[in-house]
Parts: sequence; structure tokens; C-alpha cells
Amino acid sequence: MPKEYAAGFNIAPAPTTFIVNVIHAHPGKQDEAFRIIQDVVHYVAERKEGFLWSNLSKSTDGKTVVNIEAIQDESNIGEFFADLVFLEKFRMLDSVSTSEFHAYTVDDLVLPKRANAEG
Repeated sequence: MPKEYAAGFNIAPAPTTFIVNVIHAHPGKQDEAFRIIQDVVHYVAERKEGFLWSNLSKSTDGKTVVNIEAIQDESNIGEFFADLVFLEKFRMLDSVSTSEFHAYTVDDLVLPKRANAEG
């Protein structure tokens, strides 16, 4: 029986690692860069236990694509890059973009502090 997963947010920081991958598309290649990273992320989502969720976005100026991805911990990065199929898919970005990624851990979660307005 397949597992069901639900994405959500906790009120307090949880030990989660985030990958922020900023992809600078070559002129006119934003959609292609998006499709490539989308394929990479779906590959990981289907096969890697350390994957939690991803948010893929295109900038409105047509220049960048951003992948914000939650993983269980930083050791998952090495696991992903040790997968030769993942690596081949990820390297396809080099033909349409330059990119960089960084790993982050949650240190603070800030939520709105506005009081409910009563009329």
C-alpha cells in the first residue's frame, strides 16, 4: 500500500535542511532550465527517502529558476550526487544555465504577529 505524505509547517523550528538552488538561465532558456530541474526533482522525489518536498519557481524577469528543497539532513546531498542517473540529469543544466546551491538549516521561524482585526 503506498504511503501518503502531507507537506506542512510547524510552529517551531524543526531539524530540516533546505537546499536552495539558484539557476541562472542562459537568455531564452528559462523554460528549458525549469523542465530540467523539474525532472531532477521528480527523480529524487520518487527514489530518495531523504527527500521531503520541493518548491520550483521561475522568476518573472525570465532569468532564473529556483529550487527550494527540504531534505532530512545534509548527508542526503552526498547520497543524491552519488546516484549516477541523478548526476547525469543534474549536469544537463550546464547546457542551458549556470547554477549554484547552498544548504541551510532552520534556526528561526517567523510568523505574522498581527492581532486579528475586529470590526
